[in-house]
Parts: sequence; structure tokens; C-alpha cells
Amino acid sequence: MTVRIAMWSGPRNISTAMMRAWENRRDCEVVDEPLYAHYLDQTKSPHPGFEDVLAAQSTDWRTVTEALRGEPPGQAPVWYQKHMTHHMLPDVGRRWLADVVNVFLIRDPVAVVASYVKRRGEATLEDIGFPQQAALFDYVTDELGCPPLVVDSADVLAAPEETLRRLCAAVGVPFTDRMLGWPAGRRDSDGVWAEHWYAAVEASTGFGPGTPAPESLPPALQAVADAARPHYEKLKAFA
Repeated sequence: MTVRIAMWSGPRNISTAMMRAWENRRDCEVVDEPLYAHYLDQTKSPHPGFEDVLAAQSTDWRTVTEALRGEPPGQAPVWYQKHMTHHMLPDVGRRWLADVVNVFLIRDPVAVVASYVKRRGEATLEDIGFPQQAALFDYVTDELGCPPLVVDSADVLAAPEETLRRLCAAVGVPFTDRMLGWPAGRRDSDGVWAEHWYAAVEASTGFGPGTPAPESLPPALQAVADAARPHYEKLKAFA
């Protein structure tokens, strides 16, 4: 029986490093942001590599989500699905979430905003996915009758082995120390957008100390982080 893990985060949230950790297991296949093309097709948001993403993935959310609840590549025992919360647009059906183990990866919003603007130059609350993450958390909580798993990226960076051991136990798979390190470089499983976003993780070989959040942001960006904070704190209570 395959354990399908849907990891939900916003951008700039060690999500690709977490994907590396799971992919380095011998029993796991991964998929990188499978709803990205649908999101771009609907929103027309001018992301780097826009046309490449549309060409690389299905833009039909029904096709994508049906595949996510089906057989993984190679019938792997563990299938790790890396998702961005803002890709779950309102039109995307949510019943398939009952067929995966939903986990929410969070990060302090000041750190997220500071990292995001280095790539995009600006950030909005919708761009960084905090309200979408909180809404999705509420949906899964209501459907399951109990809160889903929440992992704070700060805990992963501070204590990778302890945090990943606890996560593995919670999702029902054995921990392996292969999750603590991986070869540097790009992967065939990386999305076609890797050249625009993944430089740091391509140079990595494991979880590092992380980049400290700045003490302050310019006023407009601080306003975005402040608006995101209630959503972050809500989920952090369950981490």
C-alpha cells in the first residue's frame, strides 16, 4: 500500500529541500508542484518560465488530481507530493485530499517575504500563500475531524533528524538517515522552473542552519508579513 504525502507550503519555505530529503529515500518517488501549470493558466501570473511550465504540465486540475490519488511512478511505497498552497485555486476540487496524508509546512512570514522578494522584486499576501494555507488547513481539519500535521521549517533546520523522525512516525513510514543528506545538483524530478528558483538547493547537500530572518522589512513588505502572521501563528499552534 502506497503512502501518499501531500506537503502544503508557500514559496521560499525549504519545500524543495524537504523534497530532496524524501527523494533520497530508496522507497520514495516525488512530484514537484503538479498544479503549477493549472495555476498559471488560470491566473496568467507572470512567473519566470511561464510558457515552459504550461508546456511541461497538464493545465487540467482534474487530470492532475486523479493522477495524484492513483499509482505512483514505479508503484513506490512512498509518494511525496510537493504542493504550493496558492496553486489550489477555488475551482480545484478537494475530495482527492481524503486519499493523501496532508502535512502543512510553515515558515515565519518575515523570512518568507525577505526571501521571496530576492527572486520576484515584490510580494503580495496572495503570492506567498498564507491565507490559502490556513483555509486549506481548515478544510482538511473539518473533513478529517481533527487537525492535520504541521511542521515548522525552523524546527527542521534546528533539529533535522529529530523533526524528520517524528514526521515519519506520524505519517506511518520508517525513518532513514538518507533523508538527512543528498547529492548536490539538479534532479530529473525538478520542475522546469528550477533554473529560476532552485540555485540554493542545487548547491546543498543537506539541511543547513538557514538564513536568519531580517529584523525588519521596508514598510510595504512589512505590511505583507504582518498580514500573513495571524495565519502563520494559527498553524504554528499545531506544529
